[in-house]
Amino acid sequence: MYHLTILTHFAAAHNLLNYQGDCENLHGHNWKIEVTVNTEELNDAGLGIDFKILKKHTKEVMNYLDHKYLNDLEAFKGISPSSEHIAKFIYDRLLESLSPYAVHLEKITVWESDNAYATYTQS
Repeated sequence: MYHLTILTHFAAAHNLLNYQGDCENLHGHNWKIEVTVNTEELNDAGLGIDFKILKKHTKEVMNYLDHKYLNDLEAFKGISPSSEHIAKFIYDRLLESLSPYAVHLEKITVWESDNAYATYTQS
C-alpha cells in the first residue's frame, strides 16, 4: 500500500458555538492541512496520483475557506466550525472531486496550532 500526503494551509477566523471559554469569541488561525490518499497500484509513470492533481483539487477547497469568517459559510451554517468539522468538510469535498482517480482518500488532518490537530477518516 502506498500512502501519499500533501501539506497546505489556509487562514480564517471563526468562533465556536456552544463553547464556554475564550474560543467562543471571534479569533483566527493559520490552519495547516494534511491530505493523505492511498493506493495499491502505480500508473505507468510510477505514481499513485500526480501531486499536481492532488494539490489542484485541494487548492479549490482551500480557496473556499481561505481568509473567510467560517461561521458565515454555507458549509458551517448551524454547526460550530471546529477543527473536527473543518476536517470532515474537506474530506467530503475531496472525496467527491478525487473519485475519478485510482486513489482512496485516507484522511484529512487539520492543525489549528503547532500542538493541536483533528483528523477525519471514514471508518
